[in-house]
Amino acid sequence: MIIDTHHHLWNYDPLEFDWIDDDMATIRRSFLPEDLKATIDSTGVSGVVTVQARQIVEETEWLLSLAAENNLMKGIVGWLPLAADNVNELLQKYSENKWLKGVRHVVQGEPDPDFILGEAFNRGISLLKDYQLVYDILILEYQLPNTIKFVDQHPEQVFVLDHIAKPKIKLNEIEPWAKSLKELAKRENVSCKISGMVTEADFKQWTPEQLQPYFDVVLDAFGPSRLMYGSDWPVCLVATKYSGWLQLVKQVLSDLSDSEKEQIFYKNAVETYQL
Repeated sequence: MIIDTHHHLWNYDPLEFDWIDDDMATIRRSFLPEDLKATIDSTGVSGVVTVQARQIVEETEWLLSLAAENNLMKGIVGWLPLAADNVNELLQKYSENKWLKGVRHVVQGEPDPDFILGEAFNRGISLLKDYQLVYDILILEYQLPNTIKFVDQHPEQVFVLDHIAKPKIKLNEIEPWAKSLKELAKRENVSCKISGMVTEADFKQWTPEQLQPYFDVVLDAFGPSRLMYGSDWPVCLVATKYSGWLQLVKQVLSDLSDSEKEQIFYKNAVETYQL
C-alpha cells in the first residue's frame, strides 16, 4: 500500500497562481480530484495527503470540503494565519474537522530571512500540539540554519520537512545543505518527505544519477522510520510523469527491507498524520 503524502489541487487562476511561469506552462490549468484519481488509478497509491497551494483560509475550507467527498483524500495540510491574534480560535474551529491533519506556511516565499523566528508566528506554532496538528516546513536550503533554531523552540511539536528543504540540485551543490539537513534530522520530532526533487533540478535534463547523492543524504539523515513518499503532483509534471517519479523512488529504495519500504510508503504517513 502507498500513501502519497504531498500533492496539490487547484482551480487555476493566473493571478492566484502567478508562480507558475512560462517554464511551467504545462501545469497552467486546473487539477481536481478526478484528475488525480485518473492519474494514480494504476499506480498502487491508495490514498493521499493534500497540501495547500494558496495562503487563504478559503483554500483550507475548500480542501476540507473535497476531502469529505473523496475517499482517496485521507487528510489535508491546510493554511491558517498562524501569526494572527485569533489563531487559537481558528485552530479550535478547524481542528474539529477530522480531515485537517496539519498546517503549512510558505516560508520559502517570505522576504524576511528571519520570518520563521518571528514571535507571533511561533506563538501560533506553539498551539498546534494542543490540537494534534502537524506543521509542514516549506523552506529553501539556505533557510535550514534558522529552521533548526525554530524547531528547537518546539520540542513537542511534530514537524514534517517538505521537499528535502529544496537543495540546489540544478547546480549540483550538496553543501552546506547536506550538513544542515543532517543537523536538523538529529531532532527526533522532525520527519521528511521524499518529494519535490526533480523540480529543483533542470526540468528537461535531470538524471537519476544527479539525484542519487541527495537521496543518499536524506536516507542517511532520517532513516526509513522518518521518511515519507510524496509526489508533489501536479508540480512534478513539469519534469516527470507521476508514475515516473514513483518508479524512481521505488528503485532508489530497492535495497531496503520490505518493512522499511512499508514505513516510507505507508506506515510513517499513517502514524505522522494520524490518517
